[in-house]
Amino acid sequence: MSEENKTSNDNEQPANQNNNQPAIMINTQYIKDLSLEIPHAPEIFKEINSAPEVQINIEVGYQSLEKNFYNVELKIAMNGDVNHQKLFILELTYAAVVALNVPTEHTEPVLMIEIPRLIFPFARNVVTNCLVEGGLPPFMINPVDFVTMYNNRKNQK
Repeated sequence: MSEENKTSNDNEQPANQNNNQPAIMINTQYIKDLSLEIPHAPEIFKEINSAPEVQINIEVGYQSLEKNFYNVELKIAMNGDVNHQKLFILELTYAAVVALNVPTEHTEPVLMIEIPRLIFPFARNVVTNCLVEGGLPPFMINPVDFVTMYNNRKNQK
């Protein structure tokens, strides 16, 4: 009889857990803005004989859409130079519409750390594909420490 009770309790618990909403749910991801400029093409292509010097700036922001729904934006700006000439300028705003079911005190850290961490690989893929399709060498952006970015932003305020 104790086995039956144990079995019925095990069956009830997952049903209760399934009724709960997930803490984070990404409803959609999209490219809000994408721009690639190669100002000195085609002449600059013959200058590429080594890895370009690349500067990357990444910013995260969000806005509330309605109760528990948010739009999180990951902005990536890249500049590449070769032989002291501008090779490319790339700007991407990659975004996600998310639903959150977290305590209020965790909302901002989730929006500024966890969501960017989840969508970053997709944004990085867009950047890499855009550069390759633009005739440039592939460039992989290294992983980003969104915790440090968030902490630095909070300390600046």
